[in-house]
Amino acid sequence: MDQVIIRTGADIAHLPELDQKLWVALACPTRGIEFDTRTLDLIDTDHDGRIRPPELLAACAWACSMVRDPEELAQPSDVLMLDALADTDEGRALAAQARRILELAGRTDATSIDLATVSQRSEVLSEMRFNGDGVVSTETAADDALARQTIRWIMQLQGEAKAVDDQPAGVDRERAEAFFAQVRKLRQWSDGARSATAHLPLGEGTVDAALALNAVRSKIDDFYARARLAAYDLRAASALNPSKEEYAAMAEGDLALSSKAMAALPVAPVSPIGPTTSLPLLRGVNPAWAKALATFQHKAVAPLLGDGKDTLNEAEWQQLQEALAPAQQWLADKPATPLAAIEGDKAFAEVLHGDAEQRVMALIDQDEAEKTHNDHTLALERLLRFKRDLLRLLNNFVSFSAFYQREGAVFQAGTLYLDARSCDLTVQVADAAKHAKLAGLAKTYLAYCDCVRTDPKKGVQKQSIVAAFTAGDVDFLFIGRNGVFYDRKGRDWDATITKLIENPTSIAQAFFSPYKKFLRMIEEQVAKRAAASDSRVEKSLGSTATTLANTNLNAPAAAAAPAPETPRRTDVGTVAAIGVALGSISAVLVGVFAKFVDMGPWIPLALLGIVLAISGPSMLIAWLKLRQRSLGPILDASGWAINGRMRINTRLGSSLSQTAHVPPNARRMLDDPFAESHGGAWALALGAAALAGLAYAAWQFNLF
Repeated sequence: MDQVIIRTGADIAHLPELDQKLWVALACPTRGIEFDTRTLDLIDTDHDGRIRPPELLAACAWACSMVRDPEELAQPSDVLMLDALADTDEGRALAAQARRILELAGRTDATSIDLATVSQRSEVLSEMRFNGDGVVSTETAADDALARQTIRWIMQLQGEAKAVDDQPAGVDRERAEAFFAQVRKLRQWSDGARSATAHLPLGEGTVDAALALNAVRSKIDDFYARARLAAYDLRAASALNPSKEEYAAMAEGDLALSSKAMAALPVAPVSPIGPTTSLPLLRGVNPAWAKALATFQHKAVAPLLGDGKDTLNEAEWQQLQEALAPAQQWLADKPATPLAAIEGDKAFAEVLHGDAEQRVMALIDQDEAEKTHNDHTLALERLLRFKRDLLRLLNNFVSFSAFYQREGAVFQAGTLYLDARSCDLTVQVADAAKHAKLAGLAKTYLAYCDCVRTDPKKGVQKQSIVAAFTAGDVDFLFIGRNGVFYDRKGRDWDATITKLIENPTSIAQAFFSPYKKFLRMIEEQVAKRAAASDSRVEKSLGSTATTLANTNLNAPAAAAAPAPETPRRTDVGTVAAIGVALGSISAVLVGVFAKFVDMGPWIPLALLGIVLAISGPSMLIAWLKLRQRSLGPILDASGWAINGRMRINTRLGSSLSQTAHVPPNARRMLDDPFAESHGGAWALALGAAALAGLAYAAWQFNLF
């Protein structure tokens, strides 16, 4: 297919004018390819893990707008001259930030800035207390205990905000403002409730007393209902109190005051011998409710009924409810917020009525004050990475010139050495089974391999690749065969074939394929017959051995020695029939051979015709498949969107899979001490040729 040539800055600047139907690829993944992942992430603005034409065009347009001359982008380098930045507001801001970074690095006289310096500054900035990412964590609060606790609660209720790089998560302005809006709403209600209840007997403590009453209301109502039923009939008392069986069932497991089974028991037992008139508040109560009853006694009973009051009769219970009834309306008007989960914490009062909001928002303000410098530093890093990598990406996306010029495309994972050849067309795969469903349409011989290596620091590493075998024979490629894979960084991996997709690799391989298959079939049939014969012999020997082992040695000799069988006579008719058949076959073979010899100078054409009849169909099928051999399905299965047919012709295929060649100045040692002797085979061949010659002579002289 037609491919554009992208060489100059003008080509990059005018890329939007190129019809996207002429682009080789329309999408590529940001992982699994040999390209700087940080650069890809900066281009992938929607962070979906894929690069598409709009994102690539936006990157080109932004990079061209940041430099005076787009030709800077056509000279790949991670160094940028400061005077090459555009004379615009944003360009001047980047230049000022570059000089600031150089000044902090002690290079005030430098006229250029490099990616390493900017990256180092970014790392230092990200590790600073205020790094400009707009996120503050508990570490940012340092020794301010209230701010630290408030940030924890904001993260708990509003969720975490991710910080840059590997910095701890925290909260941003949006989350903090949402949290403190709820705090202000609750504070407004609390202040109104306290002012409205100031004239009541307990004053500001009325709301706390009402909350303590509400916490135990249901259990106290349950207690007096049971007491009334027992007063009606004492026989009901035993049924109203927990039974021994219930206690036994609870005793079988681990007991805890917070367990549901214990909390479900009555708050106090009902007397089985007389009416129960009072509820104990501090002693003899359900342990699961002891703390709530003590709070109720401290905040409501003692202030309203007297300090020494540790029991409560039903009349006093009604009196308390009536005294605290005015506060119940304020409790009903309490706004529902997620803060209910933390209201019981003592430190929350400082958040509700203290200056926690001012402290946390001040931290966020200080962090955001560095945001401008952080954004300009990030823009510098982005521009330097685009200057270094953008042209290479275009030649692996808009066109595949890097692949067809054998410069190493970004999708090529490395080189596989296996079966005396090297395969340069290797692609990383995440799921071999899923990949093979689509990659099989490439009409290419593919071998899926699992690769393993051990790194001293990272331990065992694994990856899967697919390698295209585009030259040489495939007779000894099979599942389980091992090789060595070298990735683009030069690291070696143990590679093992796990799956094969068979297709012809060349016309020559297809030419010999029928003969190899025929010989393989003969070998298999001979092996099967030999195995069957060996099995019969072993079975016969086993039967004979068993008979001999079980023979009675004390039996009479006459019984032990069976009478000799009468030898069978050979049927003369059978022998004659075999002779006639062999003679007929010989006559036919001699006749065919004679006709063949009579062709004279046409014999080579006849031999060629026989060869074509055998190898022709295989070669035709191979030719058709080789014409359809394509790179597209292999990449599509790996997450690319290939826009056209990326053919792999025979010449390109032979360069992608290279077979072994002896070095030019090497000498072969022809003396092999272990060479096999073929004298018998040669003698047999000469004998067959002599018999054929005699048969032809006999035919010519009409001897039979």
